[in-house]
Amino acid sequence: MARALRSLRRTLFAPPLDEVSFARRGFPPLPADSPADALQAVPRAVVCGFEWAMEAGGLPELTHRLELVDAEQRGFAYEGATMACTVLDTARPGHGSRTRELLQGPGRPHVLLAYIGMGFAMARLPRALWKKVLPDLPGQPWHPVMSWLAVDGYGFDLAYFHTRRWVDEQRVPPAYPWLGAPGYFPRAVDQGIGRALWFIHGARPERIDAAVRAFAAQRRPDLWSGVGLAAAFAGGCGADTFETLLRIAGEHRAEVGQGAVFAVRARDLAGFVPPHTAVASRALTGLSVTDAVALADSCAVRGPVAGPVPAYEHWRRAIRARLTPGAAGPADQRAESP
Repeated sequence: MARALRSLRRTLFAPPLDEVSFARRGFPPLPADSPADALQAVPRAVVCGFEWAMEAGGLPELTHRLELVDAEQRGFAYEGATMACTVLDTARPGHGSRTRELLQGPGRPHVLLAYIGMGFAMARLPRALWKKVLPDLPGQPWHPVMSWLAVDGYGFDLAYFHTRRWVDEQRVPPAYPWLGAPGYFPRAVDQGIGRALWFIHGARPERIDAAVRAFAAQRRPDLWSGVGLAAAFAGGCGADTFETLLRIAGEHRAEVGQGAVFAVRARDLAGFVPPHTAVASRALTGLSVTDAVALADSCAVRGPVAGPVPAYEHWRRAIRARLTPGAAGPADQRAESP
């Protein structure tokens, strides 16, 4: 019976593997032999992680499967596994926290991507249940400041699976008091939508730029930040494309660089930095992997801050300022008016 219930939940919450392909989603076709075709492995790894977590008899079995995934894609599998654990925890309150057990154990190095998996679950859960999504993670230095990546994940899911509404029509999501900052919620969603644009448009800067320009001007900085994060983390292109991306971003170069710094930090935390992330770091920030990690850590805001702007945004703001000295003023204004 328990396995049957898990199978039912998997069917209700996770799309089949063929449903996440670019062609099935209706995204623009990729050129023949495009390196961006490798991006399609990302959503497939997420779906596999979700299915394994739904079917696994316990954490050891799940961990064994996840650790078999190639190091470059393993974090995405943990995203999917966290999504499943979040769904199960929410559906059966009082039965312990699978999500906490995963993230305090083998999933700890992948916690930044795991937050995104929580956001995928949020996209499939009623808002009334969102208050149960975020587990307590004692001793985790990234928690809860970086849990805004869950809202980012929610935005990515909206854009990837409902592209017409959230990308083509540029709908604005209603606010939600995540960590007590409802005004910032739509901005974090936009960061996820920006990440999705890297996949939707197959790592092609000109198409991404056109998509971003269709949005209201005040939304574009957060969209570009998401683009930079996806580009550096997922790759799917060469150094020349990263350079073109930074040039096209124009006044939003610091946002692209900030997203790239977050991507490098997440890859380093997980213990594997693929070559494309190192290339992206140099191209988008001018920094080596080591220096990008040091920048992220030196700008980190660990504790709560006063006012309506969350610590997460103060962290992003500090990175932008360091990447473009003297250009932090406009970023400050956006942060002060979420």
